[in-house]
Amino acid sequence: MLRRTKIVATVGPACSDPKVMDRMIEAGVDVVRLNFSHGTPEEHMQRAELVRSLAKTRGRAVGVLVDLQGPKIRIGKFKDGKVNLKDGESFTLDADCILGDDGQVGLDYKDLVKDVSRGSTLLLDDGRIEMWVEEVKGNKVICKVIRGGALSNNKGINRKGGGLSATALTEKDVEDIKTAAKLKADYLAVSFPRAAADIQQAREILRAAGGKAWIVAKIERAEAVHALEEIVDASDAIMVARGDLGVEVGDAAVPALQKKMIRLARAKNKLVITATQMMESMISSPIPTRAEVSDVANAVLDGSDAVMLSAETAAGQFPVETVSAMHRVCIEAEKEMEPPTFSEQAIAEGILRVDEAIAKSAAFTALHLNVKAIAAMTQSGSTALWTSRISTHVPIYALTPEVETRRKVTLFRGVYPVNFKPSSQMRDQLLAEAEDELRRRGAVRNGDLILLTIGEPIGKPGGTNTLKIVRVGDRKKT
Repeated sequence: MLRRTKIVATVGPACSDPKVMDRMIEAGVDVVRLNFSHGTPEEHMQRAELVRSLAKTRGRAVGVLVDLQGPKIRIGKFKDGKVNLKDGESFTLDADCILGDDGQVGLDYKDLVKDVSRGSTLLLDDGRIEMWVEEVKGNKVICKVIRGGALSNNKGINRKGGGLSATALTEKDVEDIKTAAKLKADYLAVSFPRAAADIQQAREILRAAGGKAWIVAKIERAEAVHALEEIVDASDAIMVARGDLGVEVGDAAVPALQKKMIRLARAKNKLVITATQMMESMISSPIPTRAEVSDVANAVLDGSDAVMLSAETAAGQFPVETVSAMHRVCIEAEKEMEPPTFSEQAIAEGILRVDEAIAKSAAFTALHLNVKAIAAMTQSGSTALWTSRISTHVPIYALTPEVETRRKVTLFRGVYPVNFKPSSQMRDQLLAEAEDELRRRGAVRNGDLILLTIGEPIGKPGGTNTLKIVRVGDRKKT
């Protein structure tokens, strides 16, 4: 059974061995994430090349997502590596401190003193440590520990309710965007954007460097939630980054926000990745918890294009088993999805382009005929994307000679890339070869109905203007 929801796996020390990475691809990885918070540009280049080489050997396309570090909103280091904070104690965040102790620690984010005042609540280490700001004095933020615990080097800082002014793109990010362009990344994820302007800036830098990646906005700040619609409009995809988001808006608010974001992204023909702690227990366990299984299944049922693994595959003990477990959960959840419908909203929405009209017509037709497959002959992947926004449960094959397009559609829910280089540019011959390709793959057999979309003149990007319904095998009878 084909899995419609895609799997994004983070690359790290646990899967740098080519044999491990190859097994992960075999287990079902569709897109790899290169986390630029760690590693060197050279290491990332090598990992991207390895993944693409292994995928090519298997006759598959695997996408590459570069995830920018973003601003380092973190504390500094401790003299002994960590301290244990007790409730009610005083603790100072000091921008001038070099090595911390049990009473103070330095700041990588020097501007914290400008962003907080008496009464602000700071959350450290993904919310495990809570502090109340008593006073800001020069470069010192003097706090009272509300919820203590162990605090170690370089842990993150969030302000409850948002309000930290760090810009989304740092000098490091600008250089990393150039590296992403050099390694021909398929997707570029922008960390901590607050507004559409952050996404637009990243796109401009990327294009100037020659990169063609699609931009993913990571929704992880309270400000991003307030500007959600404009950020979605400016992006090609969003990531529901539940870690920092949950710290800033409160963990109880995250499930409803997740559903809202997925609905909005799909309604605007954008992609959506659900991420963070999806199978975190599998960092050290060969099986997931039942709660994690439910979490992944709910992300699938919500309509996510992809679900993402982070430390589970980057640093965990069971990277291959984790991918296999996620694959199984997605498959089972998809079996239980409600029968698809073509909503009144989809019918009422305005259509501005001919290729979009063809894509939506294909989805509508697939819901009303017993269609076995949709074959979108595409240069850019746009037709496949639009068709995938309406859940039909019918597999969509993106037939394209463009390697970059095949890698991009690896993130599209229910879309499968096919390396398609027809021997002729004549319309009837091209359609016949597309039908033969689906038969060869076992996707269809004689008597099945398939939908074919194509643009004329052949090969023109964005030129899809024809939808044809074909019964497999009929042409061989004539």
